[in-house]
Amino acid sequence: MPSRLELQTLFENILGSRNVYFQPPESVKMKYPAIVYGLDNIENSFANDGVYSSKKKYLVTVIDEDPDSPIVDKITALPTCRFNRHFQSDNLNHYVFILYF
Repeated sequence: MPSRLELQTLFENILGSRNVYFQPPESVKMKYPAIVYGLDNIENSFANDGVYSSKKKYLVTVIDEDPDSPIVDKITALPTCRFNRHFQSDNLNHYVFILYF
């Protein structure tokens, strides 16, 4: 199973910067565009009285001033990723995805 640090590196490569934040506290001053992600769930499949497979589910949010952000298309293209919702806050566009990694 890939590690969270591999996911961090993947997001940094997609974004082209280090503005990628894992479960940031409110005190962190973010720079935009940014990707914010956090663990949402761990889904286990069971067989023979044990865990057969385990998938980590992340909520991933792309935050950008650009309403036509190219980052959204790159995140959408990831395997096991699906778009969840969009909202605006503080003149920033927030695109929320669900990603199993």
